[in-house]
Amino acid sequence: MANRKKKATGAAPRGKYTTLDVVAREGVRLIGLARPEVHNAFNETLIAELTDAVREAGADPAVRVLLATGSSFCAGADLEWMKRMAAYGHAENLADANALAAMLSTLAQCPKPTVACVNGAAYGGGVGLIACCDIAIGASDAMFALSEAKLGLIPATIGPYVVAAIGARQAQRYFVTGERFSAAEAFRIGLLHDIVQPAELDARVNELLGALLLAGPQAQREAKLLIRAIAQRPIEAPLIADTAERIARVRATDEAREGIAAFLGKRSPAWVPRALRPARGQR
Repeated sequence: MANRKKKATGAAPRGKYTTLDVVAREGVRLIGLARPEVHNAFNETLIAELTDAVREAGADPAVRVLLATGSSFCAGADLEWMKRMAAYGHAENLADANALAAMLSTLAQCPKPTVACVNGAAYGGGVGLIACCDIAIGASDAMFALSEAKLGLIPATIGPYVVAAIGARQAQRYFVTGERFSAAEAFRIGLLHDIVQPAELDARVNELLGALLLAGPQAQREAKLLIRAIAQRPIEAPLIADTAERIARVRATDEAREGIAAFLGKRSPAWVPRALRPARGQR
């Protein structure tokens, strides 16, 4: 599923996007950044198209998981775009920054699980994309940097997501030095969940996608909302009451009833794709 050359059951028309390759396969919407000539760097077109693609996939009931990838993940901001921004006034820069912030927010708040498959370079905004995804798997030779300070800039719009991923202490180093760091370091500080050899990346991502497709889609959506509701909050009466209300509501859903009935009946729940259901006699 992580490899764009594999057989797909459907694809968005290539003409719809000029900076993305979007493919649908077995409940997975693969969104590949497709500006290889600039290492998938951001410009205003990519930002608008990625916002649209993520929003569309999040609203599509046939989509279970979003996978973001690219042969060289994302080198941050495109140089030509940066040249244009340098000539902008405040109003134009604010509109440009708001578009980028909206794209990041759309990805971070997508109701479906999101996975980043990281090859090559992930600099600046590319690190922000990774931090916005629920799960990030990287090749062991991938490289990372929050290099904005070297350009006299700050990682402002990506900042909240990166700090949530790596913590304020690590951000204090990498935001101000702009130094490059390895996949091993990205794993150590929490930006990546797993690192594998480059030749094993597709297989590891496919394994993860299979696991995601086994879980209830409504439960996954509610779990994402739960994390946002409880993170960094003190464990006090309002939070305790909120969590009790959430599980009471979810227990009464059709999906929960189906999941429990399937478990007791030793069968796969209805939401599991047929290709992932065990053959008779193997349950």
